[in-house]
Amino acid sequence: MAVEREITEPVDLCDAKGRLHPGARGWSRQPMLRANLRGRRGRKKRWDYWNINTDQVVVGLVYADVDYAGLANVWVMEHGTGRQATAGVLTPFAKGYSMPEQVCTGTVAYADEKFRLRIEETPGITRIVIWAAASGSTAWPGEIDIDVEIAKPAGHESLNVLIPWSDRQFQFTSKQNTRPAVGSVRVGEQAWSVDATHDAWGVQDLGRGVWPYSNRWNWAAASGRATDGRLVGLQFGGKWTEGTGATENALCIDGRLTKLSDELEWTYDWSDPMAPWRVRTPGSDQVDVTLTPTFDRYDVTDLKVLKMEVHQCFGTWSGRIVGDDGVPVTIDGIRGFAEEARNRW
Repeated sequence: MAVEREITEPVDLCDAKGRLHPGARGWSRQPMLRANLRGRRGRKKRWDYWNINTDQVVVGLVYADVDYAGLANVWVMEHGTGRQATAGVLTPFAKGYSMPEQVCTGTVAYADEKFRLRIEETPGITRIVIWAAASGSTAWPGEIDIDVEIAKPAGHESLNVLIPWSDRQFQFTSKQNTRPAVGSVRVGEQAWSVDATHDAWGVQDLGRGVWPYSNRWNWAAASGRATDGRLVGLQFGGKWTEGTGATENALCIDGRLTKLSDELEWTYDWSDPMAPWRVRTPGSDQVDVTLTPTFDRYDVTDLKVLKMEVHQCFGTWSGRIVGDDGVPVTIDGIRGFAEEARNRW
């Protein structure tokens, strides 16, 4: 079994020359990194992505600076009907975009006359406020209006890990799940409450790094209650971490993180994304879970030199996991997603 170094004190991502700081290699249970990226023009990538999932609706949103462009975007999907609404902006050279070096702190924001997005981090909550003049969908016209607070429970642990391709190419990611969400979502005349009665959870993907031009990744996440009532979060990744000696795999059970340092085995079909997605630990029974998809969010941006393509499949996870305490936990129908992304960026 592979073992990764656990970081217990704050550390810088980069050294004075903009290369990977040796002390940043490893993982931590709390976000404590200073993402002091510098140099490497055109290759730096910074983003804050959030997913809010209830029994009625899914919201995905991103604020990103990828050096040669800035992106602020929101997407809403209603379970059952599959209706979608989206809005956002793409800004050349990320003009006006700003992100704090200390991860998971401060505020990021974009605002113009047609679209506003604000993500504000405080010690106890993350507040997300979004407004768009129109949804961008003729099938679902009207404004998008979102105001949600995602709690930071005391002592709650998350996966914060550095993936090192080399001293010049590397990525820090903070993956957080099982964080309770409360608030409201509205598209046109349709509104949904976001609260515990609708089993509402927030999932974060924060990224800061220097990327190669071409890459692929898997990502999967879920939040919900196991059959015995325990609070379970799944965090799985793949492809992009292979050969680095690090993974973005972890379980969060009742707020306590179990780090999985081995690569997981993914079984799915890119050409048939609505078929089941299975993720397991090869050679052991620590993780064996399957996503049954109900919706495939397929998205592609093809500008030849720049291309981003993804199948992000939402549905329910079932199976079995085992945390550090050695106690098997059965899950049956907790909501989440799995994806494969293929990028040239």
